[in-house]
Amino acid sequence: MNPIQWAESPWGRDVPTHIAWGLLWVSVVAGLLFMIGHAIYVRFWAKASATGPGTAISPEVAAHIPKRVPRHSAAARLFHWIMAVAMIALLLTAFLPKVGVQFPWVTYHWIAGIVLIVSILFHIVHASFWMDFWSIWPDKQDIEDGSRRVRRALGESTPAPKKFGKYPLENKLYHLAVTLAGLAVILTGSFMLKRVRTPFFTRNPYLFGDMTWGWMYVLHGFAGVAFVTLTIVHVYFAVRPEKLAITRSMLFGWISREHYLEDHDPDRWPIR
Repeated sequence: MNPIQWAESPWGRDVPTHIAWGLLWVSVVAGLLFMIGHAIYVRFWAKASATGPGTAISPEVAAHIPKRVPRHSAAARLFHWIMAVAMIALLLTAFLPKVGVQFPWVTYHWIAGIVLIVSILFHIVHASFWMDFWSIWPDKQDIEDGSRRVRRALGESTPAPKKFGKYPLENKLYHLAVTLAGLAVILTGSFMLKRVRTPFFTRNPYLFGDMTWGWMYVLHGFAGVAFVTLTIVHVYFAVRPEKLAITRSMLFGWISREHYLEDHDPDRWPIR
């Protein structure tokens, strides 16, 4: 039942070596339970009024909304799909050997890791200088509206929530979770590159002591299994009928005028 694997060092100390690999199945089950629970909630308990319009859009404003509303630039979409491929490669190379599929996974794993790191660095620069950096982070209005939606879904009487900005609150919370798990993976993985032979670094497995390396592997492992759950949740929401417009925008870069007017607040996401 110990979530961490331990070993005895040559000096007789107990040091952590990695997470218990049974946590992989815990993360899979957690993702599946979330899917089932959310689907049941939407089907039987969520009230239509919980997502009802809280902000009226004047005809004058609506008339200036284009037929296709730009949502994701080509650079943002390219980053998203490169990151997605790198992340799937990292998960497969990390966990397939643990379930019996043997192949030279270490080489593929560190290559995918470097692709992920480079793509994240590009995204940070791109989001900081060419995008609205703060639009993806939860703000006070999101928290207030989220509380109202939950209370209305449970049948309580509360003022109508406003429509979303560019990103719904659930997108922002997911992005926050991915950011935290991603930082843990990238920071630990960057140091772990020193333990394997690559064309970029001189191998130095003695950069840290056994205890430091051990906890680094543990943190890397916990973040890795967290990404299993996060990936399942992401795919689930991507294929839900009410989210397909957002999914298509990651392919084509735009959403329809009708979807924008139905779900988004021009004051919070102005279209120039």
